[in-house]
Amino acid sequence: MALLVEHEFKPLPADKQVDTVSFLDSVSHLPSFFDCLGSAIFSPIKADITGNITKIKTVYESNPTKFKTLQQILEGEKEMYGPEWPKVGATLGLMWLKRGLKFIQVLLQSVADGERDEQNPNLMKVNVTKAYEIALKKYHGWVVQKLFQAALIAAPYKSDFLKALSKGQNVKEEQCIEKIRQFLVNYTPTIEAIYIMYIKMNAELEYKA
Repeated sequence: MALLVEHEFKPLPADKQVDTVSFLDSVSHLPSFFDCLGSAIFSPIKADITGNITKIKTVYESNPTKFKTLQQILEGEKEMYGPEWPKVGATLGLMWLKRGLKFIQVLLQSVADGERDEQNPNLMKVNVTKAYEIALKKYHGWVVQKLFQAALIAAPYKSDFLKALSKGQNVKEEQCIEKIRQFLVNYTPTIEAIYIMYIKMNAELEYKA
């Protein structure tokens, strides 16, 4: 569970503004989460997340004072790009990044809630399917959806997944689940705040990849 607990997200302030540096620091460790799922079919999501983190970081580093929060990045790019916004820059990168982060959130919450296939309780197909359908499916075209349906056949065993999250250490399942819940305490509100920000700023796009 070290992968999650060592890089926990910080609590949001009262105004729900997401600090850019803190966010980038925490999120930069999450691409390796997809290695814990075992199947190479998740590699595109990992690559997408990594690329979008880089886009946001590049924009932030261009003017750290101006872009202290994620909202300031969106506001700055809206002014900068005019009618091209929001389908440009870090705004577009964060839009896709939040979907990948939502996939992680739904998957972890499903595991923490004990959702499972009673016929195969150690198989994570139920959890991965739920995460994909909620976070990503509607943004993917038919071909990509079929690829992920095939990937679900190779869904990992929960025991292997939890061991991978714990960086190979043999940790009791109850302890792992408790660590997941601990991680989600700040992670979930952060993802929700980003989604709300996109809705309020009318920056959400529904096109399929």
